[in-house]
Amino acid sequence: MSHLSRRDLLRASGAGLLALAAGGGLAACGGADPGGGSGGDAETGTVTVWSWATAAAALRGVVPAFEKDNPGIKVDVQDIGNPAIWDKITVGLAAGGQGLGDVLHIGCDYLPGYVDKFPGGLADLSQFGATAHQDAFAKGLWPVVTGKDGHVHALPWEVNPLGFFYRQDCFDKAGIDPTTLATWDDLIAVADRFKAANPGISLIGINKAANPDPDLDFLQSLMQLQGAFYFDLQGRITLGSEPDVRALAIVRRLDAAGLVADAPGDQGWATLMKAGKLAVAPMPAWAAHYLEAKFPGQSGNWRLAKPPAVTPGGKRTALVNSTHLAVSASSPRRRAAWKFVEYALTRPASVNAMFAAGGVFPALTAAYSDPLYSAPRPYFGGQPVLKTFADLAVDGGDPTNYSGDYARALKVVGDAQTKVFLESGDPAAVLQDAAGRLAQQTGRTIA
Repeated sequence: MSHLSRRDLLRASGAGLLALAAGGGLAACGGADPGGGSGGDAETGTVTVWSWATAAAALRGVVPAFEKDNPGIKVDVQDIGNPAIWDKITVGLAAGGQGLGDVLHIGCDYLPGYVDKFPGGLADLSQFGATAHQDAFAKGLWPVVTGKDGHVHALPWEVNPLGFFYRQDCFDKAGIDPTTLATWDDLIAVADRFKAANPGISLIGINKAANPDPDLDFLQSLMQLQGAFYFDLQGRITLGSEPDVRALAIVRRLDAAGLVADAPGDQGWATLMKAGKLAVAPMPAWAAHYLEAKFPGQSGNWRLAKPPAVTPGGKRTALVNSTHLAVSASSPRRRAAWKFVEYALTRPASVNAMFAAGGVFPALTAAYSDPLYSAPRPYFGGQPVLKTFADLAVDGGDPTNYSGDYARALKVVGDAQTKVFLESGDPAAVLQDAAGRLAQQTGRTIA
């Protein structure tokens, strides 16, 4: 399902960031002052904001009210494009901050790479009072935006709690109530009943051969449900750990039970979905709108529940990705830029207006009291799915450290999952091998 991820851009541009930062062609701005760089703290002027697509359009909607409340500051929101924005930010940071926008929209998988490769490239927002908002966002996000030095590199904007979308009609035929399935093993246990009642329909679709790209969103979500990932918060490699092995073992058991359909190529998953061949979509909050828009013929059949736990009694919440707004350390208008970031992301009225305009599910938990989250959605049989995601966000999840080597991790973990699918590889063995290769490539230690 990775071809549908909002983080899909990393498959193409993550390697580019590594090449630009580590390949020797550009010098990192390591000499910049971590607290402020070479910019200035002007409180007025024109603030340039870099974003993309619907998110940029949503930010523009905040501008009129902000400019009215903050005379002397003008805001220019620019749609840089996705994935073009990542290369442009990388080049700017590598050039010591030259040519960067004042405010930068950055994903959770890029933020740690920028911080690691270009120390001092992003302003420390704690000097402007950002820490006053540390408890305002979904639990688990603050460590993602806070560096080892305690500096606040960004504020959370979007959060994507993991959900468990399922076809009510398919499970009804099998006499199975998905809301009673507490673990993924519970789901595997009813595989035969499901298949007998739904011939030709699988639960989930995964690109087993990882062609053209690794399809790891589902595997990662199983790790994140356990508070695990490829790296721990200290940056050590955790592939081969018990949680990671359990996650890949579940993928293997689902496949052995005949519940995983092969979804080859970029459009494999969408093709299976359109044909009604999949009954489960373990996907995050953004997918609610995606399913409605892309598969209108299945309206009324889909429902949403908390995802099953990996282990009995285990967590059933995970924050699988997020995006943030940061301020360039080289900006001559850092204080003005911060005022816009704070205005846009810490006020329920602002984030909900952006959510309504651009579909970016807000990380600000105070936003969830708005009636829009309790509104019934006909596509989901009248279920208020946004309320479910809001509750999942409030419960929060463990922070995920993508590190500056996420692109490399994707390759070795993708190879490991493919060995399990196509060569009947042992999850523990292939992940231990992947951990060794990742350590060799990155110089990181294995936890």
